Amino acid sequence: MILYPAIDLINGECVRLAQGRFDAVTRYDSDPFKRLTLFNEELAEWVHIVDLDGARAGSPQQHELIGRLAQASRAKIQTGGGVRSRAHVQTLLDQGVCAVVVGSAAVKDPKEVRGWLRDFGKERITLALDVLPTKDGDFDAALHGWTEGSGISLWKVLDEYPVGVAQRILVTDVSRDGMLMGPNMDLMRALRQKRPDLDIQASGGVRSVEDLYDLKALGVHGAIVGKAIYEGLIDLKAALNVG
Repeated sequence: MILYPAIDLINGECVRLAQGRFDAVTRYDSDPFKRLTLFNEELAEWVHIVDLDGARAGSPQQHELIGRLAQASRAKIQTGGGVRSRAHVQTLLDQGVCAVVVGSAAVKDPKEVRGWLRDFGKERITLALDVLPTKDGDFDAALHGWTEGSGISLWKVLDEYPVGVAQRILVTDVSRDGMLMGPNMDLMRALRQKRPDLDIQASGGVRSVEDLYDLKALGVHGAIVGKAIYEGLIDLKAALNVG
């Protein structure tokens, strides 16, 4: 399993949100290059970078900074936040990013995003489905930086990407993100059962190395970890060894 240590950016600073709320921000580092250096020194294979300003604005806002981070990194960079157009994808790939995360567009315009997967390569596009648990036990796909629900079921969205069309998918249980309450194992289990063809990245709630081993046992391909690293709850070297 691949560990993706996370760098979430607001105005160039490393932050974490609680449950995707922009009014619940914790700031950690003013210099993301220092954080990236730490991840590189521990030999992370990938680093996950989120442009939270872009997610809120609906278009990338920190792509120049992310490009500089990508050029400075030994680890491969996966990044997203406000990616809504083919031009946004192209710009980030041109700057040296290895995988571009596409969220709201994947839910709202699947036909267009299927074209990106075809033209850029499914290994270069990560579909990000941020979900909110519903009262009936389903999961509603969230939009616009987690600020609103779509009314569309996670499973209906996945039906828009049949076997062979997509490869990488990042699923976040927004209710757990930044809360250190453990990943949603039922959600991950259901994803593995319904779509074993996809390389699933789990996000939201990871709090320990044991959580990572549990995800690995389910066959989850990768895990995004942010707050648990920043708060010192997970030793990065031990977490990287889970894979």
